[in-house]
Amino acid sequence: MASQQTKGDVKDLSLAKDGVNKIEWAGREMPVVNMIRERFGKEKPLNGVRLSACLHVTSETANLAIALRDSGAEVVLCASNPLSTQDDVAAALVQEYGIPTYAIKGENETTYYEHLEAALAVNPQMTMDDGADLLTLLHTKHPDMIGNIIGGTEETTTGVIRLTAMAAEGELKYPVIAVNDAETKHFFDNRYGTGQSTLDGITRATNIDRKSVV
Repeated sequence: MASQQTKGDVKDLSLAKDGVNKIEWAGREMPVVNMIRERFGKEKPLNGVRLSACLHVTSETANLAIALRDSGAEVVLCASNPLSTQDDVAAALVQEYGIPTYAIKGENETTYYEHLEAALAVNPQMTMDDGADLLTLLHTKHPDMIGNIIGGTEETTTGVIRLTAMAAEGELKYPVIAVNDAETKHFFDNRYGTGQSTLDGITRATNIDRKSVV
């Protein structure tokens, strides 16, 4: 596991080199994120903003986290699903990119909630969720932190359902963007289920750039 100095908890830091390769490979297929990273890297719109994220710790998420870091944010990342965590990517984020990451593939429930707590220990001003666990923990165990929150995002259908219910009962204490309701996300993911993954799998397996098949 990562040492205290690395500000994270990952399986094995020696996996970092493989993680860098995977992150860079994914980054070549993410032109929009790269454009945002380049522009915001100059403008620093999130300068000094503390951002806690609970997302799938994959090479794609890593590129998002790096873009947010380059935008000036102080990013802390934990895993929203232990089964999807890529240990080499988590190691690279800590070791090579300086982003505190708390994620171990297959971690148990106790470790999962310890990692959620670690992500909140920075007293965030923004949250990013995939399932609303981070936001729920804030509301139930750390209501004193909510006054510092500017807003958050939620990616999944399940998370949006949870937040909608909280809002209806007057329990949602800060604004959250329902990314799940975006037309592009809905079209590929929600409407067609595995459609996005199928297309992505084909382009990866055949090593064909998306732009050449659109």
